[in-house]
Amino acid sequence: MSRVSVTYENHIAHVRLTRADKMNAVDQDMITAVIDAGNEVAASDARAVIVSGEGKAFCAGIDISGLSGMIGKDPAELLMPRTHGGGTTNQWQEFAMVWSRMDIPVIAAVHGVCFGAGIQLALGADIRIASPDAKFAVMEMKWGIVPDMGGMVLLPRLVRSDVMRRMTYTAEPVGAEQAERWGLLTEIADDPLAAAQALAETIAGKSPSAIRAAKRLIGVAETQNAVAVLDAESREQVDLMGKPHQMEVVAAAFGKRAAVFK
Repeated sequence: MSRVSVTYENHIAHVRLTRADKMNAVDQDMITAVIDAGNEVAASDARAVIVSGEGKAFCAGIDISGLSGMIGKDPAELLMPRTHGGGTTNQWQEFAMVWSRMDIPVIAAVHGVCFGAGIQLALGADIRIASPDAKFAVMEMKWGIVPDMGGMVLLPRLVRSDVMRRMTYTAEPVGAEQAERWGLLTEIADDPLAAAQALAETIAGKSPSAIRAAKRLIGVAETQNAVAVLDAESREQVDLMGKPHQMEVVAAAFGKRAAVFK
């Protein structure tokens, strides 16, 4: 049975977890399908991505029943090989990191529970929009393990150290309002999928080359020193100014029409 669907409309990719009967709990097939979906979207002409879950929840986390297949196996053989992301991740980490590396904006539309693997998947997005009843948890400590699907790369980018420690140490769920106060969420919306769609349409209407450049530049700004950031600003701007996409933006503005990009 399919675990993920990928569709495209007006340069927006919709990636949906489709294991609704299990609240989109993650098993091996889901891990493989999510990674494949990420690679497919990365190779497409999409200008924005929306990741969502069908049914009652975004993602309930790892399907514990599937962990029985790991009994008796050497954890190092399962987790240590760097098999994805150009040798930077294992498959569990690639589940979230394939979205973090995407060169176009990724929006997570979250409803219901977003636990464990689910929160790490959502953290891989640029922007997270959640319903008022959504709940979030770094769930691994409940099972005597630690977050290992990219969470320790992605979570520190959003929240203070004490918040990260509290969530990791306790595994306690928090509501959407608290998650927004802590910085986990971009915004709360009664219909997060509709809000994500509206935002994706706005992004898809901008210069595709400028959006990609902006995402690259933000990545530099978040990780490197001032000298590197200032250099990146100049280089990205030089590559944009006077080029077809930028000229179309200017022409559309003066013509009071929507820009059309080739």
